[in-house]
Amino acid sequence: AKDSFDKNVQMEMKRNIERYAFLKWGQQAFNNFKVVPPGTGICHQVNLEYLAKVVWHKDGLAYPDSLVGTDSHTTMVNGLSVLGWGVGGIEAEAAMLGQPLTMILPEVIGVKLTGKLIGIATATDLVLTVTEMLRKKRVVGKFVEFFGEGLKNLTIADRATISNMSPEYGATCGFFPIDQETIKYLELTGREKTQIKLVEKYATEQNLWYDFEHEAEYTEVLELDLSTVHSSLAGPKRPQDRVNLNDVATNQNYEIGNGDVVIAAITSCTNTSNPSVMIGAALLAKKALEYGLKVKPWVKTSLAPGSKVVTEYLNLRGLDKYLDELGFNLVGYGCTTCIGNSGPLNPEIEETINKNGLVVASVLSGNRNFEGRINPLTKASYLGSPILVVAYALSGTLNIDLTNMPIGENIYLKDIWPSKEEIDEVIANSINSSMFIEKYSDIFSGTKEWKDLQVTTSSNYNWDKNNIKSAKILAIFGDSITTDHISPAGSIRNHKVMMRGTFANIRIKNEMCKGVEGGFTINQLSGTQQTIYDAAMDYKAHDVPVVIFAGKEYGSGSSRDWAAKGPGLLGVKAVIAESFERIHRSNLVGMGILPLTFTGNNTRLDLKLDGSETIDIIGLSENIRPYNPVKCVIKKQ
Repeated sequence: AKDSFDKNVQMEMKRNIERYAFLKWGQQAFNNFKVVPPGTGICHQVNLEYLAKVVWHKDGLAYPDSLVGTDSHTTMVNGLSVLGWGVGGIEAEAAMLGQPLTMILPEVIGVKLTGKLIGIATATDLVLTVTEMLRKKRVVGKFVEFFGEGLKNLTIADRATISNMSPEYGATCGFFPIDQETIKYLELTGREKTQIKLVEKYATEQNLWYDFEHEAEYTEVLELDLSTVHSSLAGPKRPQDRVNLNDVATNQNYEIGNGDVVIAAITSCTNTSNPSVMIGAALLAKKALEYGLKVKPWVKTSLAPGSKVVTEYLNLRGLDKYLDELGFNLVGYGCTTCIGNSGPLNPEIEETINKNGLVVASVLSGNRNFEGRINPLTKASYLGSPILVVAYALSGTLNIDLTNMPIGENIYLKDIWPSKEEIDEVIANSINSSMFIEKYSDIFSGTKEWKDLQVTTSSNYNWDKNNIKSAKILAIFGDSITTDHISPAGSIRNHKVMMRGTFANIRIKNEMCKGVEGGFTINQLSGTQQTIYDAAMDYKAHDVPVVIFAGKEYGSGSSRDWAAKGPGLLGVKAVIAESFERIHRSNLVGMGILPLTFTGNNTRLDLKLDGSETIDIIGLSENIRPYNPVKCVIKKQ
């Protein structure tokens, strides 16, 4: 509805008043602590458009800007040549208190870009192509730097889209060097002239300014010709599973079923920070209405941009009304559908899906589509540009080849797709520096609800150095267990609710329970199948420690503290896997859970585990360091 934003802000304040009051108190209590209030935008877009300086100066010294944040998509700022990545909340708190962040010196993979995007390909299609390409190259834990002549054809908004999805392709960051586009963006967003001059001068003097004539040395170099990028979606389960647009209807690697689209969301900082795809979506909506097209009645639509500048330039050109008329009303400035906060579907639609066992889908302009993340009822979720989100809302189904089949009677996608010239004309005549200056002039003031909020004017974690004895296996998981599987996305509840939600994802598969989906296990004390929570509580009551076995990429996805806190509260002492996603590994360490990897090429499959084994982990009383071996004794029953 048109008043969705106001209602959501009021509801958010009511639900989180204690948290927000504490943060607002902190802002006046400390000199070096500021709060960007809720309802203002997504932090990554605010960093990009306002906070990031590229070059910092203090006490007479100039040095490169850098950033760590408690969301894995902090990497977005690398598109503006600021080195940054996501960390766990525990690490971030330590950094705030003056502690250093430690890491193993990474390999740097160079990606040489040539050519330019052609046809209807967008920056979204490019980042989905990059994600597919780099996941295959296994860049987990590595830095990626983009270079080459192709940079000349990518705006900072395009680059930020690519940097944003670094976690999806596995890299610690996806960095773009400082060049003329960096300066142009700083000017566009209203940064101070003295700051812009400092960036240009410092980068030149320190050899940080990108030199197209001389390539840097990299651990390995990959190449991508931008002209080979096709219009795409990614899904239905993972961001790296890219599908060409003309193949979506015939992509039967997953049981699409009737393929109805029930959620279509323009959301996430990944794409809403890019004017070309946002304006493109609005222009497509305008043309669709002119042809008499409407969104199908079973599709839930929403618009949640990452900053207020987006709605400002849409309003300025009167483009917001076309999105509104199709049902893409503003619901907030923040993470919504992308993090699983789309809200419920129409009760009648939910009943129809459940009663008939339908396999329905969501299409969103976000960056993650793991199983069960977007909505429990959408088994298939696809990522795409905001323009394609609107197109699929009009079609109402994935069982259509949008490149060749009509959306309406004799109306094809090509009839309503805006040209690059149309999009560029709107950008040139509606986006300027004064817009950014105005919207960010009171960035720390907040909404009326924030202003009305009244406020008045650490313990170290005890690391258990004892060996783990007689532990039971709580679960055995396969590859790509995400933080969504471990602690499903959505509202943060009290710790008791969050404990019950740990490993409760409806799509998770515990290999101890053959043919069963969901958070179940075999309680070895009783020999019965129970929920993982109930079994864990029984083990805790009997002082029995528990461990988890898993495959590759354990803990991939969002940098969610509760994916470590939850298992910790369930009594998990160690996770033994083939590999870990970097941030989650750090969070496990912070919670006192040992992240252990197999030696050599061993896997859980080689051990032929059935879950009845007893586990001893020996050698923990020694000085634990990365790569140090510990002995794991597995006793078969």
